[in-house]
Amino acid sequence: MSESNLMLRVADINVYYGESHILRDVDLSVGKGEMVCLIGRNGVGKTTLLKTIMGLLQTRTGEVYFDDAPISKITTDKRARLGIGYVPQGREIIPRVTVKDNLLLGLEARREGRRGKKEIPEEVFELFPVLKTMLNRQGGDLSGGQQQQLAIARALMGNPQLLLLDEPTEGIQPSIILEIEAAVRRIIAATGISVLLVEQHLHFVRQADKYYAMQKGGIVASGATKDLSNEVIQQFLAV
Repeated sequence: MSESNLMLRVADINVYYGESHILRDVDLSVGKGEMVCLIGRNGVGKTTLLKTIMGLLQTRTGEVYFDDAPISKITTDKRARLGIGYVPQGREIIPRVTVKDNLLLGLEARREGRRGKKEIPEEVFELFPVLKTMLNRQGGDLSGGQQQQLAIARALMGNPQLLLLDEPTEGIQPSIILEIEAAVRRIIAATGISVLLVEQHLHFVRQADKYYAMQKGGIVASGATKDLSNEVIQQFLAV
């Protein structure tokens, strides 16, 4: 895939916590309209990589490119306004604020001049119908699966071009996992958005176009998810 067709390119980045070397020479790319899954056991650096792309952690060497432009020197809020949406592990919705106000907070990520009226697009409710019935409830009153849907919907309120999802199915009942999977597929089909997903749930992993497997802070395998072998699954997804 040519660089002009890439929404995200991570080039040879190294990231440290203090003097601990966490990400090692990581190369990764996500094409426009593509869904890419990042797999690996706990503690190998997947969340660190998403935080680095979002600007919450700084690279020591290497570069992150968004739509061909280097962004490693750009702050997190400016990356959001460029068009990167982020749903962290644990969701981080605001529990004592209504569902409606949680959603409207997502408008802050919209690019300058494109914020418009403070309204929730009907498309959000088409993706996540349950939220329309709960607009006046506090975020903390929702179930874990409903909170995850709220977190993804809030990220979409910023009209991102790239959506980063960190383990969106963690701790969620199977029926809701399928709803979230279907919603992500619909988002990509309807908007052409790119998605980089950290996930352990095999059925969700297989929805992606390609995968990268991490081990000890580096990328050790990659390919099309249709070619994902049982050997790789056992190595990187088995508990």
